[in-house]
Amino acid sequence: MAAIFSAASDTETLLLERTPDGGRKILISGGGRCNVLPTRADAARFMTDSAPRTLVRMLRSWPLREQILFFENELGVPLAAETESGKLFPASNRARDVRDALLALARRRGATLATGALVTNLEPMRGRWRIERDGAPPLEADAVVVATGGLSIPRSGSDGIGLSVLAKLGHTIHTTYAALTPLTAPASPFSDLAGLSLPVTLTARSAERSASSSGGFLFTHRGYSGPSVLDVSHVAVRARDEGDTAPARLTARWTELDEP
Repeated sequence: MAAIFSAASDTETLLLERTPDGGRKILISGGGRCNVLPTRADAARFMTDSAPRTLVRMLRSWPLREQILFFENELGVPLAAETESGKLFPASNRARDVRDALLALARRRGATLATGALVTNLEPMRGRWRIERDGAPPLEADAVVVATGGLSIPRSGSDGIGLSVLAKLGHTIHTTYAALTPLTAPASPFSDLAGLSLPVTLTARSAERSASSSGGFLFTHRGYSGPSVLDVSHVAVRARDEGDTAPARLTARWTELDEP
């Protein structure tokens, strides 16, 4: 995305992509359908360890309606809302359509894509940047935009090297943790219900934080999954990782409340 807007301003833009093809996280997101955007930009639906006002400013800097128009008009990818998850997917339900459209637009606007390029270090040098690559000569640039990825799926290029590079430059790196993850147990008491899915309102509470979500809930052989579980999973994960005296407690409301 940064390459698209950089190239649009007639800036010489080189996109260094670690994988052979690019956009692998896009291809597997949303179960291969790619959940492009939320249906509403509510700050309460997002989690951050930075100042809440920073998150609000980020959401307001590019209004949701303008983002939708970008995908539909600039990229040519019509979107369709899924009520259950509160997310917008490509109408084709093909994540590849989103990935291919983004790369194609970057190229049309003049960006150059270099695949198989692993950046190992960034170094400020006389007002510019020296970019070191694995198995290739270093490059120089006036400005650098870093998309670090996470730690969730190393085969997609997300193995944390970007975070290490930024830490060397003195950036503050918050503690990483698994988020948007299924919740599992060594011996799930409801494994016989594996495959059963239903809409619920799920609340997770720990000593330090809480979160609620309404949406699909899926019983699995090893625990629970589905949009509602993924949305609150960070509470349970952080309670465990941070050594809380008690694990997070999950409460499910299985039916809708009657209207008064």
